[in-house]
Amino acid sequence: MREFKGRVVTPGEVTAEAVVTKQGFNTLASFQMALQFGDKEVKCGDQNNEELHGKPLIGKALCLPQTIGSTTGGLVLYCACSMERNPACMLFANHIDSLAAAGAILADVWVDAVTMPVIDCLGDEFLDYVKDGMQITVKNDGTVIVD
Repeated sequence: MREFKGRVVTPGEVTAEAVVTKQGFNTLASFQMALQFGDKEVKCGDQNNEELHGKPLIGKALCLPQTIGSTTGGLVLYCACSMERNPACMLFANHIDSLAAAGAILADVWVDAVTMPVIDCLGDEFLDYVKDGMQITVKNDGTVIVD
């Protein structure tokens, strides 16, 4: 078991199974099938991300370095939350970008049915340690426990 401390972008407590990528996460490509075509399992649709492509994202602890891609990323993240097709939490090794932060914060403020904790600045050591399937617990103070 390891404990990491990051910066809270949106608060919340959750325990979920990890899905991990060391590549940038393209929010639009990853959630497009779930949002446009009703993929209720929310499998990652980004064919350029071999680590995540085809894996379910809904209810998972999404561990990533940063998001990349379209300027619609924040809106896509907000929409995923409003449709309840979001990860359980998003855990960034690096600083979160402004688009992903905007989507997460808007969802936190406007979507009553969903809590999606977002923590950034967890460091490269976090991504080196965490593996798919590990149990992740997120605390309100930005503590992330990996079992």
